[in-house]
Amino acid sequence: MAPSCAETEGARHLPEERQGVTTPSDRHAPPRGGFVTAWARVVLLALVIAAIMVATGAFGGGLRRVVNGAGYWLGLTAVGAGMGVLVARLVVPGRWFDQRPWLAGGLIAASICLPMTLTVALAHTLLDHRPFSLAFIVEQFPSTLATTAGLTFLALLIQPRKPAQTHGPEPGAPAPRFLERLPDKLRGSQLWAVEAEDHYLRLHTSLGQDLILMRLGDAIAELEGIEGARTHRSWWVARSAVIGVERADGRATLTLESGAAVPVSRAYAKALREAGWF
Repeated sequence: MAPSCAETEGARHLPEERQGVTTPSDRHAPPRGGFVTAWARVVLLALVIAAIMVATGAFGGGLRRVVNGAGYWLGLTAVGAGMGVLVARLVVPGRWFDQRPWLAGGLIAASICLPMTLTVALAHTLLDHRPFSLAFIVEQFPSTLATTAGLTFLALLIQPRKPAQTHGPEPGAPAPRFLERLPDKLRGSQLWAVEAEDHYLRLHTSLGQDLILMRLGDAIAELEGIEGARTHRSWWVARSAVIGVERADGRATLTLESGAAVPVSRAYAKALREAGWF
């Protein structure tokens, strides 16, 4: 349902942070961002290991073997890191990095293992003149899988952790002003979403729905303290109410506890994705 002209104008003049995710945890890096940083540390660790191996002569004698060995180690680590970050951004739901880190790591490792095996086989073909054959690729698969999984989970272990998020005001903090506007029949309920309908707002709560006369932009200003986000020019959603995400035709739809389907417009999709909503 289209919002009023006043509502649209209000959305246009909201501060930038109000147009994206409006949560107390906005100031912290999103899970994917921490994973990218962790992969950079893994590559740095690979550089240190390669330097140690060069210093101890692990690659054997001769300058060429040293250069080839160090380049092989660093090159494969960098390629694997790039693949891992790409899969993390495009395939793995952002919330998994906090809620299901081992599942996220398993999906990343499984996704990049085959292309990394092909890369390893190709590297051996170029450096050691080994035949690039199916048998050789199969031979390289187990060790590549183990290495890929190990480095992926290492990146997960050392990624920066976000402080625990809350789904309401901090202890001792005043309740969000908007909760005082709930009709009597909805008092004490969990607020799941706020939907703009012309000059009114439809409140979606654990005790049902009701309408109040107010603009969505003004409501969002009073919702400070509740972890939530604006997903559409007509919707604000509490993060704790989201139980599922569906994607179709390049757009996402959030499923709430009530079963309601909430659209995610392109204007807000990037901020939600970076915050790990999907």
